[in-house]
Amino acid sequence: MGLLPSMTAAQTMDYDLSKPQPVYTAETGYGYDLLPAPTKKTPNEPFYFSVKVDDGNYRVRVVLGSKKRAGQTTVRAESRRLMVHNVATKKGMTETWEFVVNKRSPRIDDKTRVRIKEREKDYLDWDDKLTLEFNGEAPTVQSIHIERDTEVPTIYLCGNSTVVDQDKEPWASWGQMITRWMGPQVAVSNHAESGLTARTFIAGGRLDKILTTLRQGDYVFVEFGHNDEKEKRPGDGAWYHYVYQLKVFVDQVRQKGAEIVFCTPTQRRFFESDNKTIRNTHGDFPAALKSVAEREKVPVIDLNQMTKTLFETLGYEDSKRALVHYPKELFGRELADNTHFNPYGAYEVAKCVIMGIKQLNLPLVQYLRPEWQDFDPSQPDDWHTFKWAPSRLQDIVKPDGN
Repeated sequence: MGLLPSMTAAQTMDYDLSKPQPVYTAETGYGYDLLPAPTKKTPNEPFYFSVKVDDGNYRVRVVLGSKKRAGQTTVRAESRRLMVHNVATKKGMTETWEFVVNKRSPRIDDKTRVRIKEREKDYLDWDDKLTLEFNGEAPTVQSIHIERDTEVPTIYLCGNSTVVDQDKEPWASWGQMITRWMGPQVAVSNHAESGLTARTFIAGGRLDKILTTLRQGDYVFVEFGHNDEKEKRPGDGAWYHYVYQLKVFVDQVRQKGAEIVFCTPTQRRFFESDNKTIRNTHGDFPAALKSVAEREKVPVIDLNQMTKTLFETLGYEDSKRALVHYPKELFGRELADNTHFNPYGAYEVAKCVIMGIKQLNLPLVQYLRPEWQDFDPSQPDDWHTFKWAPSRLQDIVKPDGN
């Protein structure tokens, strides 16, 4: 028999993956999920392991490696949040990695729920399980330890398709990549969703959901603009409804004693006729955000400028490598999206966010992993050498928004 999980009042669970484990069901409450369980005949296939838990933050410790073979393992949580990236282990050697996973459901209180979109109902972010994805050229996992953590501070993310935990390949966003460089002293809870504006984020109950657990020592990062600029109701635009909604975020977050950080919207890949210069497609929205930030003394990470530098440095052709641009042979039809990032692009933009945190000297810098290396968007990582183990869950339907 497989080792049964140990359960205590502190919600501590241990799983020995060197022994057989069940397939997940609601009745067992843990086990292999979504893909077939690994076998001796399929040692290098990716797999998922899920555990039924309540909403909250969970400290996860995974022991990677194998006595019998070398391994290379990537670990992602929930909807493809990158936690451990391409860890190589020699035969007989192990590495232990620890991180915190935020698990949530749409429930706000006994009477209200977040109004999630139809497509979100299948997201791993919103279900009743904590799910770990083990991927890579040769995923090797000895054990999983999961423990409830009620003390760790949380970084909450608010935004649209450039921030959301994109559930399926080949889409990706910076919000699901910054977890790679956050150590086990902090959690990231990403409430963003494709197609949202600052107003619809609030109207859908997402800010209310955050406020149910937000407390002193937590942070709320806010990036909107892509979809707000397309709203056409009376009073819409950068200088009225947009700045009003941003002020709502500031007031509500500070009322809870938490800290707020603004991010200007990431650029679209829209080159001028010279094919060298990125045109700002966001109009007055970056300036409007900065005006609120200046008035309310909110720190700003200028992703608008950073991604302009990133795209212009990569150039007209290579900048496609940061977005969902793929030939027909890979996904059955050609994909050419100049707004939504692929894993490489999201990885680079996440590094921009981390550098913004460092440049602002936010206390969050104390939580960065020791292997973090400073990043300059004018010297991006080489896309040729970027290694990503794609999830088996894929969807070529474009996310909402543009």
